Amino acid sequence: MQDNTSNYQVLARKYRPEIFADLVGQDAMVRTLKNAFEADRIAQAFMMTGIRGTGKTTTARIIAKGMNCIGPDGTGGPTTEPCGQCEHCTAIMEGRHVDVIEMDAASNTGVANIREIIDSVHYRAASARYKVYVIDEVHMLSTGAFNALLKTLEEPPAHVKFIFATTEIRKVPVTVLSRCQRFDLRRIEPEVMIALMRKIADAEGAQIAEDALALIVRAAEGSARDATSLLDQAISHGAGETSADQVRAMLGLADRGRVLDLFNMILKGDAAAALTELSAQYAEGADPMAVLRDLAEITHWVSVVKITPEAAEDPTVSPDERARGLTMADELPMRVLTRLWQMLLKALDEVAGAPNAMMAAEMAIIRLTHVADLPSPEELVRKLKDATPPPLPGGPDGGGQPVQSTGARAAGGGASAVASARTSAGGSAGQATARALEVQEALARYPTFDHVVELIRANRDGKLLADVETDLRLASYQPGRIEFQPTERAPRDLAQRLGHRLQMWTGNRWAVTVVNDGGGKTIDEVRNAEDYALKETATAHPLMQAVLAEFPKARIRYIRTRDQIAADAVQEALPEVEDEWDPFEDD
Repeated sequence: MQDNTSNYQVLARKYRPEIFADLVGQDAMVRTLKNAFEADRIAQAFMMTGIRGTGKTTTARIIAKGMNCIGPDGTGGPTTEPCGQCEHCTAIMEGRHVDVIEMDAASNTGVANIREIIDSVHYRAASARYKVYVIDEVHMLSTGAFNALLKTLEEPPAHVKFIFATTEIRKVPVTVLSRCQRFDLRRIEPEVMIALMRKIADAEGAQIAEDALALIVRAAEGSARDATSLLDQAISHGAGETSADQVRAMLGLADRGRVLDLFNMILKGDAAAALTELSAQYAEGADPMAVLRDLAEITHWVSVVKITPEAAEDPTVSPDERARGLTMADELPMRVLTRLWQMLLKALDEVAGAPNAMMAAEMAIIRLTHVADLPSPEELVRKLKDATPPPLPGGPDGGGQPVQSTGARAAGGGASAVASARTSAGGSAGQATARALEVQEALARYPTFDHVVELIRANRDGKLLADVETDLRLASYQPGRIEFQPTERAPRDLAQRLGHRLQMWTGNRWAVTVVNDGGGKTIDEVRNAEDYALKETATAHPLMQAVLAEFPKARIRYIRTRDQIAADAVQEALPEVEDEWDPFEDD
């Protein structure tokens, strides 16, 4: 019987770096580590941080090899160029060295797991020069586990080294960070990544097109492991020469050129053509979410190119895309691009949560096509300046009648909402007089309307307080009797609610009456007189009159002066960040 067992090894493991020279895109870290080894100043603890796939765990193993390498002849010392042949180098790279302990903090988060390390550090290495503890995803340790580790981390035995790796550096306590030498592994630049992928593809004897490699590198987003895994998949998918179309189908992407066509259709406001193109891409296997993501990416890229044209020289972008992007950046206003960006972000959330992604994407495209119909602020101002301001309502040329308040405001159906205090029809005149005096004395505790407002505030009726302060123009006041003229936006039941609450709180009936005129300024207008004066001045401006004519429901919410805008800009400005000092960097 034939043995079909395969010894195939995935490319991400097969081409895993084994020495510092193999690490791509991390020149600063490699230089610092080499200087530290040469000066015999190897830190007691290292912290590797960066996104997935940039080489954190791989770097940890290379450091462990370098510290324990004895060379092919068994006489070598710590080095930045481990031989890869001695027993220690071989065992460490295969993950089976007894003195290099690797632990995944994601599944070993507790104090008990760290206690095992603390108890074992006192024993010397069995065969290697150093006992090395590599803890991956260290940010997953519990607070108690971090605290238990602190003392050992600060004063470890001379034969012990710690190497930590994390993708979430902000979750690592400062007390731990301060005891480690930190290295930030960067995203690998597209040019470097493309060269690396081409090198691996050539080593595998695989034929893959340059634009296919560009798609893989773009999808990897700076992660060498992701790029290598995608390359592995693409080589299998191509079964010969792998093309960009095959990689695009593998990743569920739409043709970049067709996404640019869709982008143009949206900007032209051609909803029918945009929906047809989206349906065609969907029929060919494109994911609606991926299409919207591509539209957002193009929006961002064109915006960046508009600010910094050199950004168009991205090696993952084809010459045709580059030319079209530069044209768009030159023609499209930034406000249109930022509006598109905001709408696409909202659309992505909607599609992600929709029961049918394609339907949600179609609705998003329909909305996006209307971006072209919306005038820019400059166009709107120009249009308003050309318009003739309409006559003010009730003005000498307007022919309008003065606006009058209606008297029927309360639910009782009469001309006014009156809650009157009446004495009982029965009983003697003396009893009625006594009772009237009692009521008069009780109401005397509220000599002014300000006392009524304080009574409302004391009883914490926020809605009534807001209505009274903003919509009640006081006409006359006596303890137990209120007459007011409501504003145009006043609630219809304001008189009824005010009378009811005052009776409930004072134990006596109040006459609350709505009148058509004679009311003064509201409490809010008096309190914010300066702000209202500014708004009145702004409203009287011919340009604002034209705005109100086009948008009758528009209101001035607030006014900011140039000085205020300048002061806010100073406060929001970020301080400059100084470059980090590398103590081991060559002069």
